[in-house]
Amino acid sequence: MRRFLLDIASAILLLSAWAVPGSAALKGDYLEARSADVYTGPCFANSEVGLTGQEAILAWKIQQGDWKGVDLSGLSVVAVVRASATLGDPYHDPYPARSVLIIDSRANSQQRAALAAFVASRTGALLSHVVRVEAAPIQMTVEHGDQHGAARMVAGRFAQIETRSLCQGDHLCGNESVYYPPLVALDHSMPAFTLDSSFSGQGLGEVWKNVDKRSAFVGTF
Repeated sequence: MRRFLLDIASAILLLSAWAVPGSAALKGDYLEARSADVYTGPCFANSEVGLTGQEAILAWKIQQGDWKGVDLSGLSVVAVVRASATLGDPYHDPYPARSVLIIDSRANSQQRAALAAFVASRTGALLSHVVRVEAAPIQMTVEHGDQHGAARMVAGRFAQIETRSLCQGDHLCGNESVYYPPLVALDHSMPAFTLDSSFSGQGLGEVWKNVDKRSAFVGTF
């Protein structure tokens, strides 16, 4: 399937032009994976802060709705972020952060602009410096039944996330809680166990692969 790269200057202008307040009747699933544990005890969190947690992958799958009159039903969009410090650390500023935006390759030009604007409206400063925009087929499935917490997202050759529900064996110190909240506002969210989270694209100066961490969120918006 044909892939394309939007001109960087055009992409930044596109985000700026569309990232204005406004109602959006959008509903769907959300998946987030960080490079530091988000469901953990303070002792584990303190061992990671400042050393890891600068990276995150955020994915939205829109089940239904439109953005400013543009129908986005069935489309997905992914943001990959590399910050300057541990994301969520209240004592250190994680900005500036650089990001790569991956837009569903099924979207037409109007839908691409609307997807970028929707993400910009949800992320604020987190996505204020988009260095690259890619298009790729995005597949994302989220379980809502007994296996809630199990999810999988693949964005072409660029990024992927796979999670499962947390279980009793994931409680290592007995003092775990949601130490870092999700990076965006959601209607509902729950922490999940990351089986695999990886980025292999260009633009952020590095690639990564994280496995077997309590570092994910599954939610709805």
